[in-house]
Amino acid sequence: METHSFIIKDVKPVDINVTLSEVKNTFSNLTYTHLPVFENNQFVGLISETDAACFDSNKKLSDYRYAVEMFFVTPETNWLDIIEAFAKYNCNIIPVLDETNNYLGYFELSDIMSLFNHTPFLNENGSIIVVEKGSRDYSFSQICQIIESNNGKILGVFISKQEENSTQTTIKIGHESLNEILQTFRRYGYEIISSHQEDKLTENLRERSAYLDKYLNI
Repeated sequence: METHSFIIKDVKPVDINVTLSEVKNTFSNLTYTHLPVFENNQFVGLISETDAACFDSNKKLSDYRYAVEMFFVTPETNWLDIIEAFAKYNCNIIPVLDETNNYLGYFELSDIMSLFNHTPFLNENGSIIVVEKGSRDYSFSQICQIIESNNGKILGVFISKQEENSTQTTIKIGHESLNEILQTFRRYGYEIISSHQEDKLTENLRERSAYLDKYLNI
């Protein structure tokens, strides 16, 4: 997906020689977690609001150079990698540099996340299935094969939870053959974590449980 149009230049980077009082004042007027920092008109990293709040307001930002973090993306960075960078650095603003390390502006988290809203995973009708299997045994190719062999249409799939011994995968599919897909997952050793009205196995178990309760209460 195209991200160039999301580059913003509204916030002016702070110079590394300004006082922390100025940095804090800039943060107070914004909702960003970080601010870009320049030295001699060149990007040298970012200062976080959390760090700035702890520093002496009368000192210069250059006195805390060690707290200036260097991270950025480029205009060619894939939007999923950009989202990963936001998560990795726990920020809602991330600088964009060109191939010669010139500062072009920044991406804002909410703008990049809006791209996700336009993917089939979110904007097409379908059913969400969450399956779980041993971390050594699950397979994306097998998951896709199970769905497609039952004439299902895959709208999206991702690992939503991973532990040492198990992995949960969230899948969005078209509404076709949902019960058959669920039963096939079970035959291949996947546990169905999500609940579905179309799940005939669950319905049968519910009926048997009700029958057993009725029998025990005779």
